[in-house]
Amino acid sequence: MNQDQQAEISVSTLYIVPTPIGNLGDITQRALAVLKHVDLIAAEDTRHTGLLLQHFAINARLFALHDHNEQQKTEQLLTRLQGGMSIALVSDAGTPLINDPGYHLVRRCREAGIRIVPLPGPCAAITALSAAGIASNRFCYEGFLPAKTKARKDILRELQEEPRTLIFYESTHRLLESLQDICEVLGPQRYIVLARELTKTWESIHGAPVGELLHWVLEDENRRKGEMVLIVEGHQPDEDALPAEALRTMALLREALPLKKAAALAAEIHSVKKNALYRYALEQDGKNE
Repeated sequence: MNQDQQAEISVSTLYIVPTPIGNLGDITQRALAVLKHVDLIAAEDTRHTGLLLQHFAINARLFALHDHNEQQKTEQLLTRLQGGMSIALVSDAGTPLINDPGYHLVRRCREAGIRIVPLPGPCAAITALSAAGIASNRFCYEGFLPAKTKARKDILRELQEEPRTLIFYESTHRLLESLQDICEVLGPQRYIVLARELTKTWESIHGAPVGELLHWVLEDENRRKGEMVLIVEGHQPDEDALPAEALRTMALLREALPLKKAAALAAEIHSVKKNALYRYALEQDGKNE
């Protein structure tokens, strides 16, 4: 790679610039070069970004772009880009748009044909996943769980049989409630890793079945402080368990057919053993007597 290209800034270009999630040493040389040479930096919190720039002795024009004004300010930034300005988009920490503002701006830029240049860099979700020791070939990022208990449990129920590794962000004041709900909905044996204060002085990464992890967190108040990522192992189906869809199909067929016929048809539709479906239905009938 030609190192001189790191500082070359193109006109009418939006740069997506990740910033450190804790350790300032994690910023890249390319990110510093872009922040130093662009015409404008759109920041989630100009005061926070100002301190970062001050640390690296960068003087730059800042423009506030956050959750509460993004849709209104996007057109202003788009006009400046169309006029030839180069703009860097940053969030308070990590990669912009990953649970941070920027979606509307990026979407409008793409619609308007504005060039977008994404830089690789820090991201708490990926950093935590890399150290979790949980399958990382397939995963889904879910951001923050809802603040209210019912909505949180509803989301967890939707994900109950998701086989991919789940990634959540969580806040200090909701960690216990979320772990309790995960324990209730996904079961106390579901393995989970709590990654806290990544790249910072008090970084800790601890994994255990969620029932045990909940007790571990309760033992020390410090274990629920700071910025946190939860890495949750995906659903591991019981090979002997009957698919829920097959059971639902058999239940519907039983309304019009004898049990043996309903079990045979459901087994054929879902490619499962009819004897297993038949025995399951008899067991359930016995429990309901």
